[in-house]
Amino acid sequence: MTGADFVLGVDSGGSGLRAVLGAPAGPLGTTPLRTTLALSTPVRSKEPVRTGPRGIDARHLSKQLTPMVGQLLDEAGGGRIVAVAVGAAGMATLGDELRAELPSALAESYGVRRVALAADAVTAYAGALGQRPGVVVAAGTGLIAMGTDLTAWRRVDGWGHLLGDCGSGAWIGRAGLEAAMRAFDGREGGSAALRARAQEMFGEPLSGLPVQLYPRPDRPAVLAAFAPEVGRCAADGDPVAVRVLREAAGHIADAAVAARPADGACEVALTGGLLKLGDVLLDPLEAQLTERLPHARRVPAAGDPLDGAVRIALDLAADTLKLPHDPHLLYVTG
Repeated sequence: MTGADFVLGVDSGGSGLRAVLGAPAGPLGTTPLRTTLALSTPVRSKEPVRTGPRGIDARHLSKQLTPMVGQLLDEAGGGRIVAVAVGAAGMATLGDELRAELPSALAESYGVRRVALAADAVTAYAGALGQRPGVVVAAGTGLIAMGTDLTAWRRVDGWGHLLGDCGSGAWIGRAGLEAAMRAFDGREGGSAALRARAQEMFGEPLSGLPVQLYPRPDRPAVLAAFAPEVGRCAADGDPVAVRVLREAAGHIADAAVAARPADGACEVALTGGLLKLGDVLLDPLEAQLTERLPHARRVPAAGDPLDGAVRIALDLAADTLKLPHDPHLLYVTG
């Protein structure tokens, strides 16, 4: 394998870094490319990349990445990296330092000139649909939809649990806990089932829940951790939990509709951990999407954001990248 050409895909998120090598299906520029992971398992760093006054800390990312790349190349038997794509959570709003410093750091370390720095929603899109026009809704703790007609991006939501992320895990968990507190108070709209689940998770009395929740820096994740309990209550027939998930499905459909290309004839894919709630969420969501996007075709997501980073790097290496360049969403050098 010595002397082989590879691309590097990187996914940077709240749980740390993941990186993997990708290889072309044939010599660069001579045959179509497909995503072929050179290694079966990505290497990981469990420390999230820090943010500072200029946003995401490029030096911290580069420092973590160096031993990971060394390990990947050693396991591959050597070779060179010809293109890199980094998908980073927060890149759209916190990417100034990454754009200013990371491409030159990668050039110095690996001699690579072709670099793509992407918002994680863009790598989620590329992983799910590749370079086809459409809409991808990434639903987990938060929620964001990305759409493109391959001329420009349309970003919808992803504004965080205080201003948006409607229909997300944090949104569902908060709505479920609100219903639990209504039952605790004896107000209308409460759910005894959700109150019981909240007491099991957070302890009694529920009057202590604000003290447990409000000071937490990871409050969205704590809220999202209650979403599966809402799903279980809905599966058991609790009407309040069922209503919460129907409303969540409506919000997710709102995002998909707003992000779609203008003619509406496109593919729509869903991705993210929230889908694990199963039929209690997916059935009303499918009904909403069928009604509101009649000209769109629902397709399964082909891969995750790390797969998307590899796809972008492969297309960048082959000069076949069609996804729209954007200074905040998909910044390309080389």
